[in-house]
Amino acid sequence: MNTSKPTYINVIAWTTLASGIVNLFWGLAASGTALTTIIGIICTPITILPTILGIFELIYAAKLFSNPPQPMQPSKNIAIFEIACAITGNIFSVAVGILALIFYNDNIVKDYFAGLNGSSLNPVSISQSQVASVIQEPSIPLTNETSAPQE
Repeated sequence: MNTSKPTYINVIAWTTLASGIVNLFWGLAASGTALTTIIGIICTPITILPTILGIFELIYAAKLFSNPPQPMQPSKNIAIFEIACAITGNIFSVAVGILALIFYNDNIVKDYFAGLNGSSLNPVSISQSQVASVIQEPSIPLTNETSAPQE
């Protein structure tokens, strides 16, 4: 397996890391600001969500940067939650989420993640001798005749 990471994987890792840091600060600042008003206290659960997403983004980016690479799947859920950060006004995270979803659909990225997980997208060639060893003659002869009761 080729151990070099495609450029798109590095772009996803760096942008996810940057978005994680921005979301951490964005969530903490929004939560701190929201706690100054009565209505803001009610809205605090919404302002905490970017902080939680930021933590997950940092963990995912660390896995993408790991050497040797760890078996993992593309995290489309994180990308979708990044897009959902539009609710909190974080446009940078929205852009990162859209780019991540676009890059996850690239064939090079799909092949890279398939290689990490030990599966391949191409069908496996099996020799005829391997197929013959699996297929065996049935021990009971099959017949098309059915016995119907005679009247």
